[in-house]
Amino acid sequence: MKANYKFSNLCGTVYKQGNVVFSSDGNCVLSPVGNRVTVFDLVKNKSYTLPFENRKNIANISLSPDSNVLLTIDEDGRALLSNFKRRIVLHHFNFKKPINDVKFSPNGKYIAVTHDSHVQVWQTPNHLIREFAPFNLHRTYTGHHDEVLSIEWSPDSSCFLTTSRDMTARLFTLDPLEGFRPKTFAGHRDAVIAAYFSSDAKTIYTVSRDGATFTWRAKPAEGSDESDEDAAPMDMDSNSQPRNIIANTRWGIAKRNYFHQPGTKITCSTFHAPSNLLVVGFSTGVFGLWEMPEFSNIHTLSISQEKISSVAINATGEWLAFGAMKLGQLLVWEWQSESYILKQQGHYFDMNTLSYSTDGQHVATGGDDGKIKVWNTVSGFCFVTFSEHSASVAAVEFAKQGQVLFSASLDGTVRAFDLVRYRNFRTFTSPSPVQFSSLAVDPSGEVVAAGGSTDRFQVFLWSVQTGKLLDVLSGHEGPVSSLAFSPTGNVLASASWDKSVRLWDIFNRSHDMETLQLNSDVLSVAFRPDARELAASTLDGQISFFDVEEGKLTGLIEGRRDVAGGRNVGDRTTAANNVSGKCFTSVAYSADGHCLLAGGNSKYVVLYDVRDGVMLKKFQISENLSLDGTQEMLDSRKVTEAGPVELIDDRGDESDLEDRMDDTLPGAQRGDLSKRKYRQEARTKCIRFSPTGGAWAAASTEGLFIYSLEDSIAFDPFDLDIELTPSAVLSVLSQREYLKALVMAFRLNERPLLRTVYEAVPRADVALVSRQLPVVYLPAILKLVSDRLDPGGPDRVGRSPHLEFDLLWARALLFNHGRYLRGRSTEFASVFRSLWKGLLEAEQSISKICDENSATLSFIIDQSLARQNAEVIMVE
Repeated sequence: MKANYKFSNLCGTVYKQGNVVFSSDGNCVLSPVGNRVTVFDLVKNKSYTLPFENRKNIANISLSPDSNVLLTIDEDGRALLSNFKRRIVLHHFNFKKPINDVKFSPNGKYIAVTHDSHVQVWQTPNHLIREFAPFNLHRTYTGHHDEVLSIEWSPDSSCFLTTSRDMTARLFTLDPLEGFRPKTFAGHRDAVIAAYFSSDAKTIYTVSRDGATFTWRAKPAEGSDESDEDAAPMDMDSNSQPRNIIANTRWGIAKRNYFHQPGTKITCSTFHAPSNLLVVGFSTGVFGLWEMPEFSNIHTLSISQEKISSVAINATGEWLAFGAMKLGQLLVWEWQSESYILKQQGHYFDMNTLSYSTDGQHVATGGDDGKIKVWNTVSGFCFVTFSEHSASVAAVEFAKQGQVLFSASLDGTVRAFDLVRYRNFRTFTSPSPVQFSSLAVDPSGEVVAAGGSTDRFQVFLWSVQTGKLLDVLSGHEGPVSSLAFSPTGNVLASASWDKSVRLWDIFNRSHDMETLQLNSDVLSVAFRPDARELAASTLDGQISFFDVEEGKLTGLIEGRRDVAGGRNVGDRTTAANNVSGKCFTSVAYSADGHCLLAGGNSKYVVLYDVRDGVMLKKFQISENLSLDGTQEMLDSRKVTEAGPVELIDDRGDESDLEDRMDDTLPGAQRGDLSKRKYRQEARTKCIRFSPTGGAWAAASTEGLFIYSLEDSIAFDPFDLDIELTPSAVLSVLSQREYLKALVMAFRLNERPLLRTVYEAVPRADVALVSRQLPVVYLPAILKLVSDRLDPGGPDRVGRSPHLEFDLLWARALLFNHGRYLRGRSTEFASVFRSLWKGLLEAEQSISKICDENSATLSFIIDQSLARQNAEVIMVE
């Protein structure tokens, strides 16, 4: 089995914090998800996560105007400069302070970055070559008295606006100008969160947090009226060179406008200069669109229950992207038609469990928020959410047959969902309230089992058809942590904290039961696909293997040292010595049964070889230092008398009153004194292999990680050059190099030549040639076979004498590449339909010929018998 699984995608989390941005063509949205960046393609309806990681959660991202360079900056000011199109990191850089905003200049030559109360402008590094010192500081700008919040470049990249908490905005020039002093835009009564240029750069808009928008224009010159000022020509210096008009303009307030949203604050805003459209997001989840400079409201809508953290608008001004940090929402709204282009939301709390569908195309996840989400592994989008549960979802499981999903929850119910009509069609309950923590479904889909975790440690069995309780299995003395049906459906395995695994023969009248004793609490069990072996993980970090038929221990893996690693902020011991609590809480067999995947309370997921009991590979789920348990060594300089700096609640040090206040408890006037700052721990709660064997998924702290085999790159050594001609193909064919000739014929794509090469392959070599054929040509070869089998295709069966030959090709291709094709059933759907149609037409033609031949043979036999009888009568 292959073990070269690589990170493929991150689902389950669509937005964490920071700003969202559009690509230059406006078709893609870039959203920070923890310390990674996910790209949502709104045209192709797909999403993918960039493979590189920042050290901590990303606070700001910025994309160059040509979409070649992506700059991602984390909470500490450490940045990654990457080639966005090639998805590789070019440079690492440390700005040494937290960054509030970063912007590329419109010409793409400079990068402006906030640096506390200063602003730094850097020259943009070259994205085509690697340099030793790529970041060159152009200039540092000072003048603000408090933290700088935002930066906005002028259309000609000659100057930029900055806004600050000191309630002012300032205008700086990129290069020094003689006699120029930075302009100050004052008058606001709260922090100015954004400032914008109009498309002609004759108007400046400033937006403050308290809901005020000021319009700034050039003051009339002394001795002239305002109309003369509007028509003033471009200033020229003594050398007849145009001067920077923006810098030499005397700016003044032309208009004051207010949004009049009582009890709210402005949290984010953006401006589309070509259409003069101002978009503002409020702390109540409301956003509005205003047309400037008239300040006419287009519409105001509520799209979230929490404050809007980030807003962006695409280049055409049609689509708006919103991010809500507290709910983890990402929305793309088309304001003209008032419709959603994209609406995604991850689990509000931790993700507990996952399950793959039988075809590997869908993954269902359950979380502490009581919701069940079903994700498409190809597109990365969630297409249905079930909210029927009122408590945490502990387990989900797809039925092996049919579009049915089962879930078990701590609310005391087990529910069945129809994925065709998207409804909860069955609810299973126990006679007395029980919190269900485990779930298993019979391979036939007729019986569902759930185990309790409180009070009564029993296993309940229900009939899916009738919804009635079939049986209650008693015997465990501790919570039932895991359930698993054998692939044959004859045995149900239940694992418990009472240090035992019980095997139940539920379809036998006597309900035979066998107990397997272990040395510690059992956390998870899994059957091998052939149902002959059972794996059980325990609290002491061991994985035990049992022979199901004989009930004997056949193998043991000591995995505590493998899963150990990572140190929490409050740990007193080193990561190497701290193995307490490090164990596997979830195990899963591969599709062929040769390997076992294990994950648990650690940042590692380990892949073992079952036969030899050795570790094949160790995957680190996350390198995010914002999580506990990801770093091996702690910095003693961050430990104070009050404890680690990361765990000290510094809410009272915030400069804004709304950030200092804590009104989590109703009626609490002085705040919730029990609230503490906490850090999430990097761990894996559930892992599953895809039934196709080409991928595996992990439900972790940061979301749903999907690792897949690197099969997107197909090696094709034949290029279409001047030497690739029909005569060259026939020459290669005469040398009996059938595979090479077939690939060359596919490159030329001439049907007569392709048919000649196809029919020249000997029957004995069909299996070998089909096995070695590159996968990029599978759709073409399957289409060729289906056309030859289809009577209405280019090669009708009535004219072709090679029906058996075509069937040999179809069987060999499906047998050799079945796993690859099964994992891409949606991609090759049209080819499969045409092949199925061709096989069906061939079957009907053969059956028709057989029926006609049978009738003809029966007639001939009857005629021969009649003739023999006539001859006998004549002789007599």
